[in-house]
Amino acid sequence: MSTTRPWDEFAGFVSLLRDELGLDLSEQQAAADFDALPSWDSVHLLRLVTLIERETGRRVPVARVLQARGLREVHALTRPDREDRP
Repeated sequence: MSTTRPWDEFAGFVSLLRDELGLDLSEQQAAADFDALPSWDSVHLLRLVTLIERETGRRVPVARVLQARGLREVHALTRPDREDRP
């Protein structure tokens, strides 16, 4: 039986970013590339990786995350319900 976690879906992921990282982003803004996000920088990415690892209990594929163009891609790579993740 599969358990659904709040951020299995992108909207829940964005809500987690708002709550835990203090990023005031709409779902539409969060779907944009990193370079279009207001005030986005590498520190946010590091905090995001740490948050994902804490929430999932799994290591994040950092090399793949660094190649991602935006949060939607990061979500797809790291969602808790992905079975092919390390």
